[in-house]
Amino acid sequence: MPNAPRYCPHCTTALDRGVPTGDTHARQHCPACGYIHYVNPKIIAGCIIERDGRYLLCQRAIPPRPGTWTLPAGFMEAGETTEQAALREVWEETGVRADIVSPYSIFSVPKISEVYIVFRAIATEETGQFGPETLDYRFFAPEDIPWDEIYYPAIRQILERYILERQAGVYGIYMGNDDSGKVHFMR
Repeated sequence: MPNAPRYCPHCTTALDRGVPTGDTHARQHCPACGYIHYVNPKIIAGCIIERDGRYLLCQRAIPPRPGTWTLPAGFMEAGETTEQAALREVWEETGVRADIVSPYSIFSVPKISEVYIVFRAIATEETGQFGPETLDYRFFAPEDIPWDEIYYPAIRQILERYILERQAGVYGIYMGNDDSGKVHFMR
C-alpha cells in the first residue's frame, strides 16, 4: 500500500494489516491502542458553467497531460463544503466567479478511488486572470469544444450529457460510475 504508515501515530507501535474487530474491511490498525488507518476516496468538485450557450473549459498546465482541456474542478480541501470547493476551483483555474444553480452529477471512479461532484453554475464575473495550473480558459460553443482533447473520460461524459439535456431543456441529476449510471430527472 503506497504511502501507508508503518507505525501508529498515537503510540508508535508497528501497525498490523487485517480486519479490525467490529470492522468489515482489511485495514492497517494498531494492536496496542486500537487506532485504525482509513484510506478514503478523494473528492473532486467542480462546475459546468454556461454563458450564452457556451461552456467554460480550462486547459491544463500541469501533469498529467498538460495541454488537454477539462471542466474547472479539483480536489476538495479539509474544512470546505463541496460547493465551496467547486467555486474555489473555478476561481483558481479560470479567474471566473460563479454562483451554483444546482447539483448535477455524482460520478464515482472506484478504480482510482475518486468521486466527482459536479454542479451547474452561472458566471457572475470574469477577471481574465487564472492560476498556475491553467494554460488558458475559454467558453466554447458545443461544436467548438475540443472533444478529443478532453483529458478525463468522466468529464467528457458528464459534459456531453449536460449539453444534450440543455438542448432538451430538462436537467437530471446523474449518479453513476465508470461502468454504469442512472439519471434521476428533476421536475
